[in-house]
Amino acid sequence: MRFKQIEAFRGDIRVPGDKSISHRALLIAALAPGVSRLVGLSDAEDVAATKRCICQLGIAVEEHAGRFCVTGRSLSHWREPQAALDCDNSGTTMRLLAGLLAGSSLQATLVGDASLSRRPMQRIVDPLTLMGGQLLAKTSGGRPPLVVAGGKLTARDHRLPIASAQVKSALLLAGLSATGTTRIWEKHPTRDHTERMLRAFGCNIDYHTGYVELRGGQALNPCDFEVPGDISGAAFFLVLAAVTPGAELTVLNVGLNPTRTGVLDVLQAMGARLTITVQRTEPEPVGSVHVLGGKLRGFSVGGADIPRLIDELPILAVAAALAAGKTEVRDAAELRVKESDRITALLGELTQMGVRCQELPDGFVIEGGKLKGAHVNSHGDHRLAMSLAVAGCRAEGTTTLQGAECVAVSYRGFFATLEQLARGGKQHA
Repeated sequence: MRFKQIEAFRGDIRVPGDKSISHRALLIAALAPGVSRLVGLSDAEDVAATKRCICQLGIAVEEHAGRFCVTGRSLSHWREPQAALDCDNSGTTMRLLAGLLAGSSLQATLVGDASLSRRPMQRIVDPLTLMGGQLLAKTSGGRPPLVVAGGKLTARDHRLPIASAQVKSALLLAGLSATGTTRIWEKHPTRDHTERMLRAFGCNIDYHTGYVELRGGQALNPCDFEVPGDISGAAFFLVLAAVTPGAELTVLNVGLNPTRTGVLDVLQAMGARLTITVQRTEPEPVGSVHVLGGKLRGFSVGGADIPRLIDELPILAVAAALAAGKTEVRDAAELRVKESDRITALLGELTQMGVRCQELPDGFVIEGGKLKGAHVNSHGDHRLAMSLAVAGCRAEGTTTLQGAECVAVSYRGFFATLEQLARGGKQHA
């Protein structure tokens, strides 16, 4: 796929439903006896994997005009799968489903594609085993396939050694089936979509400074839930507008959860002219983001800010490449165990585009300047593909992107929206 530098554009866009929230809505609705109605679910391939898996476990999911009706069952009434549960490319599906199944009476094998099969699962196997679960990561290094045999769980206090919302969520979902109260301590807060979703389905879950706790044995109630637009998907277009002189863009109906809006904070620190309007706060904050294009400056980020923008660091690296001055990102070693090693892969591709950058064990340094067109590769990573496409839209000359099709993992309509903006943008009511 080829890209050339685009001119200023103006318009309003909507992005697909939030992928992280969509996973959780499906899984928790599956646990709530009765019919839950979910609107705005992401159509990403990752979310489709979650739908397929819960259907294999006996949960009925029906779609009517964009509204999904999930007929949930208590975990004791889930059906043992007759074949492996294929999580495809979705680490969220595998880790959260393992947490749920750890407290069931079922046995299941969770598998994934080549990318997921390289990702670390011992980080959930160890704490779930301490609760009494029976789990085995069958590949050396604690990698999938992941075998889960249900067991009787006992609640524990967990202190997470890494900032991971997926690990936290797996333990919270296991805690629903555990005897006693599960407490999870975090060094740095991570996204809290699971906690918010559990509350929406009637679960009492308590927040405290530094930890969250949940009492086991609670029954969930079905509910109607509208999934807001995905801030991670919006970030690509917000950055494109911010680095395009004369551009003006509004992203409508997008999630503004404070645990996910680090990308907006960084853009503002870079000098981007953003206007953020919050329209509602429960069960998830939702609103609009308006941005005017202009000049940006480099930034430094690390520590507690990283969990709030870990998925947006690739596109922020593109912003840094076009900004004035130096950018430094630290404490982001988790980027190395995503769908690709996002530090090595992204810096390699940006170097092809003329960017001066330095790889660090836990991040990178980028000297801002200009981008030049080049032949670049997505490495099969959806976030790298979209970041490099945006880079190609601001580079001098032509950029050719190999492996563009992987964007469907999270954002099927990405290139259609990009093309709309390249034509000058249109109004989407």
